[in-house]
Amino acid sequence: MIRAENLTKYYGNIRAVEDLTMEVPDGTILGFLGPNGAGKTTTMRMLTGYTTPTRGRALIEGIDIQREPLKAKRLIGYLPEVPPLYPELKVSSFLDFVAEVKGLRGKKKKEEIDRVISQAGLEKVAHRRIRNLSKGYRQRVGIAQAILAEPRVLILDEPTIGLDPKEILEIRSLIKSLGGQRTVILSTHILQEVTSICDSIAIINEGRLIEFGKIKEVEEKYGSTSLEEVYISAISRGGEA
Repeated sequence: MIRAENLTKYYGNIRAVEDLTMEVPDGTILGFLGPNGAGKTTTMRMLTGYTTPTRGRALIEGIDIQREPLKAKRLIGYLPEVPPLYPELKVSSFLDFVAEVKGLRGKKKKEEIDRVISQAGLEKVAHRRIRNLSKGYRQRVGIAQAILAEPRVLILDEPTIGLDPKEILEIRSLIKSLGGQRTVILSTHILQEVTSICDSIAIINEGRLIEFGKIKEVEEKYGSTSLEEVYISAISRGGEA
């Protein structure tokens, strides 16, 4: 479970996020929506402990990420918009490095690396250098590093941006398969992606959370069966809570 309590972040006098509160239950795949500059990435960075909130707190499985960062981060798999890859390394070597950082050793480490290579569809490129991979395969490597050690929570920032249609479908299928036992937050601008993968949505605008809930329930609230109509209507309210 992911819980945000009054998460707020200011950069000087500029409001990035203010008083964002939400609870994402176990097994949920949440689509995190909003226009550019709405505060999505800042929120995700606070949830993962990469950015310290001005006030408020984030809890991962009940653990405050600011008070017990190492304990909380062991439960999180994070894919930023630009995957944190080392292009000079081979895929298998990079995953070995990440596994070591996550505390995996010996037989367990090998089993986990083999598992994520298979789950992310990286068998054909496991011994190639990351710099020589297509963007789609680099995204797969980014997802593979995020799911190493079987984290309880996955936070994915624009995982299909810049991919071709075939790659998009493959990555969507992979993300959907990761739900169920994990809690997933997926940030994207593609509404079709949300309807095909997610069961819940959060819409943020001007740093404020303006809609949150099951997709069907939010659509019913707006008297619409189109997520696009719901999104446009919600955003038109501006940053109102």
